[in-house]
Amino acid sequence: MVTGRKCGVVAALAALVLGVAGCGSGGGTAPPSGTSASAPMPMDTAGTSTSTAASTSTGTSTTAASAGASTTSSAGAAITIKNFAYGPTLEVAAGSTVTVTNTDSAAHTVTADQGGAFDVTVKGSGGTATFTAPGTPGTYTYHCTFHPNMHGTLVVK
Repeated sequence: MVTGRKCGVVAALAALVLGVAGCGSGGGTAPPSGTSASAPMPMDTAGTSTSTAASTSTGTSTTAASAGASTTSSAGAAITIKNFAYGPTLEVAAGSTVTVTNTDSAAHTVTADQGGAFDVTVKGSGGTATFTAPGTPGTYTYHCTFHPNMHGTLVVK
């Protein structure tokens, strides 16, 4: 016969064993309501995840960017000026609208190096401006007329 104190110890031990068993891989427990289950990530021989994509509850997939990538797509075509730099090369569709945001306190320009393809001044401290990308595909380098050390590249497809 199990007494009250022994019964409590046995119940706690059983709960511990069952809780640990449920924590192992493939425990078979359902995810909380409103989330989606996904397959375990593949592991390399060192036990490190080798997957570069993460599943979201909406069913979409986010993929990690390649190391050293220097271009971004035209979706949300934007140049962000930060620390007196334009950021990576921007790739846009011909004739698309490009938004420039300036996080520096000083004003800057985005001025095409040749041909006057675009020229916009952006106030500092969060100022924004827009311009239309050239209609002719090609690579357009640009600079800041106020700060000659600032250079960027716009690729029009």
